[in-house]
Amino acid sequence: MALRLGEILVEKNLITIDELNIAIAEQQKTKEAVGQILVRMGFVVERDMLQVLATQQGIPFVDLKTKEITDKVLKNVPAKFVWHYKIMPISLDGNVLTAAISNPFDMWPIDDLETHLGFKVEKVLAASSDIAEAIKKYYGVGAETIDRILSDDLRPAAERSGVVEEKVEDLEKLAESASVIKLVNQILQEAITSRTTDIHIEHFRGELILRYRIDGILYDTPVSEKIKYLHPAIVSRIKVMSGLDIVERRIPQDGRAKVKIGKSEYELRVSIMPTLYGENIVIRVLPTTMLFNISDLGVSDNDRLVLDQLLKKSHGIIFVTGPTGSGKTTTLYACLSQLNSRERKILTIEDPIEYELNGISQTQINSKIGLTFAKMLRSMLRHDPDVMMVGEVRDLETAEITIQTALTGHLVFSTLHTNDAASGVTRLVDIGIEPYLVTSSVIAFIAQRLVRVICSGCKEKVSLSDLGFKDDILKIQGFDAGKDTVVYHGKGCKACSNTGYVGRAAIYEILMVGSDIKNLILAKAPSHIITEKAVELGMHTLKQDGWDKVRAGITTPEEVLRVTQLEG
Repeated sequence: MALRLGEILVEKNLITIDELNIAIAEQQKTKEAVGQILVRMGFVVERDMLQVLATQQGIPFVDLKTKEITDKVLKNVPAKFVWHYKIMPISLDGNVLTAAISNPFDMWPIDDLETHLGFKVEKVLAASSDIAEAIKKYYGVGAETIDRILSDDLRPAAERSGVVEEKVEDLEKLAESASVIKLVNQILQEAITSRTTDIHIEHFRGELILRYRIDGILYDTPVSEKIKYLHPAIVSRIKVMSGLDIVERRIPQDGRAKVKIGKSEYELRVSIMPTLYGENIVIRVLPTTMLFNISDLGVSDNDRLVLDQLLKKSHGIIFVTGPTGSGKTTTLYACLSQLNSRERKILTIEDPIEYELNGISQTQINSKIGLTFAKMLRSMLRHDPDVMMVGEVRDLETAEITIQTALTGHLVFSTLHTNDAASGVTRLVDIGIEPYLVTSSVIAFIAQRLVRVICSGCKEKVSLSDLGFKDDILKIQGFDAGKDTVVYHGKGCKACSNTGYVGRAAIYEILMVGSDIKNLILAKAPSHIITEKAVELGMHTLKQDGWDKVRAGITTPEEVLRVTQLEG
């Protein structure tokens, strides 16, 4: 039978005769089915092999991605069976349950289902990867673990009162339960595998919502509705991991933890906040090691030349501006990494320290003990630095000391929360810095945003007119309505979870503080006048840089308009 399958695969040119012989030889050692060996060795794609096997065995092959499975089916087949046997129930007609399997020769799961559930089971074939995705989609992350926990003694307490009694021994029991530990680990592993940067666990009336932020966008993650009963257990476990007080539930708490997924380590920044229906959790996921390279940021060739010239300066301030989550810290780290050498002393003050940089002395701000940006800046000057980074200029005192530091011959990097580069000038003036100090200390303002990158697996051409852009709007954006109207987008695929995007790149505008700009600053000109003059002098705005990346097929018009909040 196995040889016949191999012969069919050879006849269909899905494998070669040599590959079949290798698989047969391997079968003598491992006793596996030839089809499984061929897939494991990479000689044939599982889907192709199963379609042949389905024809051979007379079993239907289904594409689970096109199937919609009803709640009736899901309620009649518990998650523990689905996860244990790696099957996916598809339909229930009377007493007949149709279930997708990936190995037609494995009969005991079917027998067990018929014995325990009382249904007659009809099997169809589907790829194991599709079965795993369907289980995750319909049953949710950690569904089997949730069912197991709720079958223990924790369920009555959770259902009876809605919360766990405020006894230390009860909370510790929850936090150290093997099943709860497994559930939290499954949530973390799923998040990290999905390229999540932030995990949101939110408790509302009668439900617990799990959301992952991927490439800057929040997505709901399927979870069993029963997870709401385990909210206190999940919170307690995360508190234990991050060194927080598991009894205190009235005030916000912040902590950190390290986890290892595969060969990679990640640092978790945990923030817990009390709300009306319990504590909400946000976990920032950060790799412990990361290589920062300016070339990887998506800087255009022209802006790269400007940035290289800035990094050669011996003194002055370079401000990176943008809202929270726009990648300012990553850009600063990339600049520091390029400057990092044995000949330079580099110090940073951050809140928080997001990544560790070898060879650079980094200090974490701690306002509880009075360790502020301003206080730390004074101390840093006694350590003979060449380059310094101040995480953020938030107030007049920090701004004044930062400027004095630059005026005494140091190269300083810092950030401001403004929407564009020119607004950095008005922000400094608004907090009380005299214009002449801005012109004498600041050498550049760099504004940036992050745009999602089109998925290379499903990238395709699309007409701008199909996206709703009219000829007059295209002309404003710099497109030739006659010929330059084709851009790219991602239609959605498995690799990008049907979003059309994978990863992010930055768009920039670099405002050099030259003589003309200095004159405007001294005259206290509004930010839009400064921007107009900078564009006249050759500055590329965020919008222009974004549209250049649209032309290059890196991102989409919708992304540029979303992150720059511009009309048209």
